[in-house]
Amino acid sequence: MKLFKTLACTALTLCAVFSVQARPLDEVKKSGTLIAATEGQFAPFNYFNGTTLTGFEVELAELVAKKMGLKIQWKTLGFDALLTGLRQDRWDLVIASHGITDERAKAVTFTAPHYCSGGMIITMDPAIRTGKDLAGKVVAVQTGTSYLENVQKVSAVKEVKNFPTDVDARSALNSRRVDAWVTDRFVAKAVVDKNPNAGFKLGDMLFIERIAAAVAKGNQPLADAWSQGLAAIQADGSYAELSKKYFNEDVRCH
Repeated sequence: MKLFKTLACTALTLCAVFSVQARPLDEVKKSGTLIAATEGQFAPFNYFNGTTLTGFEVELAELVAKKMGLKIQWKTLGFDALLTGLRQDRWDLVIASHGITDERAKAVTFTAPHYCSGGMIITMDPAIRTGKDLAGKVVAVQTGTSYLENVQKVSAVKEVKNFPTDVDARSALNSRRVDAWVTDRFVAKAVVDKNPNAGFKLGDMLFIERIAAAVAKGNQPLADAWSQGLAAIQADGSYAELSKKYFNEDVRCH
């Protein structure tokens, strides 16, 4: 989803520079540890519960890594820096709700998708539901995301406002500084469920996308090993159990 910007570490990030060349699968296996990066600010997919990193993607990654015979060393940092760090070989894999796009695929190698979703319109005005309803409106999105790309494609949108985090974009809608917010549909549903009196209204899906983890461009053996681990947890029932825990439905791509 990302634009490639300067890498900036958050206070919760333990930053370290690793080898300047992507670690091949054999080296990762030999070390016994997969270095994985995520944002940690995108509930319910990856977020902090107190000081504990958790979420659907975090738990899923732990399950996949276990199938691969590996442990995970987590790194958390701003969404905009995740793919940049991957290109700089600061970690082996990124899992942070990146939609598969042709543009991103030029810079990284994607694994098999671990869920399917898309961008949903959220407003405080029930009259704004569809892409056409966004004409003349100001729309909030997180910087560098596929939500930004797709809102920009909607004709007659008055303005697209970018925010560093998805939470910031939501706050802009909540304070009525914008007319609409576009985010992941599961994020949107969770926000409405957890804030029933806030006045949020769910609109239509603006687009559909497949979400996948990513590795350094050309590191296909690692991507394949991850995809095999993902297939294994989908086959043994643990994926369905985890998906039901977070979403009360199976969110795998069909």
